[in-house]
Amino acid sequence: MEPMGALQRTHNCNELDQNFLGQEVTLMGWVLRRRDHGGVIFIDLRDRWGITQVVFNPEINPEIHAKAHQLRSEWVLAVRGRVERRPGEMENPKLKTGAIEILVDQLTILNTSQTPPFPLDEDSEVSDNLRLQYRYLDLRRPEVAAKLVMRHKALQTVRNYLNDQEFLEIETPMLTRSTPEGARDYLVPSRVHAGKFFALPQSPQLFKQILMISGMDRYYQVVKCFRDEDLRADRQPEFTQIDMELSFVDEHRIISIMEGMVKTLFAATIGVELSLPFAQMRYEEAIRRFGTDRPDTRFGFELVDLTQALTGCGFKVFNSIIDKGGVVKAINAKGCGHFSRKDLDDLTEYASRFGARGMAWIKIKEEEWQSPITKFFNDEEIAAMGQALDAQPGDLILFGADMPSTVHQVLAELRLELARRLDCIDQDRHDFLWITDFPMFEYDEEEKRYTAIHHPFTAPHEDQLELLDSDPAAMTSRAYDLVLNGNEIGGGSIRIHDPEIQEKVFKALGIEAEEAQEKFGFLLKALAFGAPPHGGIAFGVDRLLMLLTGSSSIREVIAFPKTQKATCLLTEAPAPVARKQLTELHLRPDWKEE
Repeated sequence: MEPMGALQRTHNCNELDQNFLGQEVTLMGWVLRRRDHGGVIFIDLRDRWGITQVVFNPEINPEIHAKAHQLRSEWVLAVRGRVERRPGEMENPKLKTGAIEILVDQLTILNTSQTPPFPLDEDSEVSDNLRLQYRYLDLRRPEVAAKLVMRHKALQTVRNYLNDQEFLEIETPMLTRSTPEGARDYLVPSRVHAGKFFALPQSPQLFKQILMISGMDRYYQVVKCFRDEDLRADRQPEFTQIDMELSFVDEHRIISIMEGMVKTLFAATIGVELSLPFAQMRYEEAIRRFGTDRPDTRFGFELVDLTQALTGCGFKVFNSIIDKGGVVKAINAKGCGHFSRKDLDDLTEYASRFGARGMAWIKIKEEEWQSPITKFFNDEEIAAMGQALDAQPGDLILFGADMPSTVHQVLAELRLELARRLDCIDQDRHDFLWITDFPMFEYDEEEKRYTAIHHPFTAPHEDQLELLDSDPAAMTSRAYDLVLNGNEIGGGSIRIHDPEIQEKVFKALGIEAEEAQEKFGFLLKALAFGAPPHGGIAFGVDRLLMLLTGSSSIREVIAFPKTQKATCLLTEAPAPVARKQLTELHLRPDWKEE
């Protein structure tokens, strides 16, 4: 290893082209590849910006050429030399620097490297665990680093847009009190206050509402949030939100500002010009047509309700379900009448993962409807199904019959699986959709009370306030989610700013005054001091970047992600701590899992 001395980097490794021919330059970076061609040594030097080919020729500097023989993958170099044009047959049009090379006359080895545990110069398959264990090496790979560069660009674009819209960027506390927000909190024991705990925020919900009461008018924050829940490909224990709240607005104004932000973001990051306004769909319609409140509308296979048409039919399975309050719905898989019995068995097995107890099907042939169940339907019922489903020869009808929630989940997943198998999703489309008018409450059979679909501070529609006492289940809220190609990327609502309405909503949720004060007392106190009408929204940064970069998991766009078991393979966290630390926090040092 050698010191840098007076060397100063003059350019990065993606900057030089034919405009720099003849200039003396100094580059610094890592050895990506080393090639020895008949005595001349070629090095692909890599930094964050890109790659430049540097050449060690014994005819130019024998001493430096001899020194270059020892260079290996991932050594850190500083090179000084003259920019020259590459011979025509050696140009690389895939690189910005592909027409030039650096003839080196000075080489400083800044550091050596062990042999990396996986190649960094190839697009080779590397296990996720190995990549996360050596994440600092994984991030040197250009295709991985590019996603963090995209993340930076996206967040700067969002910040600039919101600043222009007169938002203030304000930080809220990481250490706060535990409040019920739908998921398990991460708790932090207090050393100073024995037996008491802070909680890491699941979202800044209460603080951003208080900022509106404080008169800040428009707030945003790129904020870390924490949820101690089971993980999957698009979920991490800590995640990032673009969090916003606005005063003196309604949902239409918030939606308009957010559409402008998304349009600006897509143009700046991936060069896609979006058309505004985005489509909107009520929650009830989304569930009815797609079985989910985050539908992918790039393809068909919509759900069709056949419950009324098949009531009283000869198929006892359907009849018994309808008599119990269930539904019968179907998807017309256009052009899939050729599916084999194995294909149908595979789809049935897939549907069973989401609660299906079986799956009836009918193939539409020119001369007949082919299925073991067609004998149970009369001509009128077959005609009704054919008309409702627009069934044509060559089609395949797939049925879901059960309680509504199960049918919707099964058929929603089934339509996605069909689209994947048939490769009928246009990957270049960006279908944005606002889902509005969510139910205000849902009934929890176990606890025998209503719970909030979003959170208890979501405002109901004003013309439905009388239903709070008589029929809460019939109420819809002023909530809105933004969906992109079947992925929820943002969600929010107009909030309750009237203390009397907030009290009635708590009452409908079975939260008595004493419990409300215990859990949300500081917000309720603030609402009593002239709270303005306000609302907000939060965008999931990780999921949004996953979609922008075409990644399969949010782990790809997070610098140091956790595994699906909520562990960090790089730092080996979580890890045991010293007994002294536990006793200082008033925790039992002899605690063991039961």
